[in-house]
Amino acid sequence: MEQQETIVKRYVRYLKLERGLSANTLEAYQRDLEKLLTYLKRTEKHVVDVQLEDLQAFAAGLHDIGIGPRSQCRILSGVRSFYHFMMVDGYRDDDPTELLESPTLGEHLPEVLSTAEVDMLEASIDLSKWEGHRNRAIIEVLFSCGLRVSELVTLRLSNLYRDEGFVRINGKGSKERLVPISGRALKELDYWFDDRQRMTIKAGEEDYVFLNRRGAHLTRTMILIMIKQQAEAAGIQKTISPHTLRHSFATALLEGGADLRAIQAMLGHESIGTTEIYTHIDMTTLRKEILEHHPRNMKKAAP
Repeated sequence: MEQQETIVKRYVRYLKLERGLSANTLEAYQRDLEKLLTYLKRTEKHVVDVQLEDLQAFAAGLHDIGIGPRSQCRILSGVRSFYHFMMVDGYRDDDPTELLESPTLGEHLPEVLSTAEVDMLEASIDLSKWEGHRNRAIIEVLFSCGLRVSELVTLRLSNLYRDEGFVRINGKGSKERLVPISGRALKELDYWFDDRQRMTIKAGEEDYVFLNRRGAHLTRTMILIMIKQQAEAAGIQKTISPHTLRHSFATALLEGGADLRAIQAMLGHESIGTTEIYTHIDMTTLRKEILEHHPRNMKKAAP
């Protein structure tokens, strides 16, 4: 029987070369698989010999140690991917995960900001600080283009097509897409570029759009901290992150009448099912409007 370590190495190579996963996603898959391997080591079971009952016991153990349902689903999704690979590569004739159930998740609607709240966020920025125009441009680009934070921090000057009004994005799995960029976002970028050209930029970092005060490109953590600080400064009570602006972008498009397939393309979702969560958000808003404004629901004024 082939060494377990060899099978895992081949699986990681498969994820990297054939699935084209990003470094961060690849690391997450490996981390989750390691949980299964640790469990199998304790039970002295080889990955090739695993049966459904073993995986059910593993899944129950995730619950017992306090891992939440959403994280359980992610881990089990990685386990399914691993055993699918083992079947495809001929290590097994069957897939033991075929009847493996994931915990049921309640519907989770992501937090969104209205356009007015995004304006509040931008208005709270102190433009007298060197990073002021940069931070306004970051928020506006996230909201206007619906980018993932990982896409924003790797955004390059060479991928901006100002005359055409598009930005080229290198998304998940190294998949490229063109996203329209608004005139408002381009204007905020111009204010930032005026400040940027006076900076000393590190060698090799010249093409990155957004830089820190040392002239190097930003990290996702820096963006997260900045947005949370600005939300507090703006008096916004919602728990938000850079991804909130992406959700807000999609919701605003849907409420404005955009086609779901168009939103899918702009967000870079591989599956339309991922995009369909925004229909739930839209229906929630619609229900609220009906309850507040339909004549059958309005309280009659006192005579």
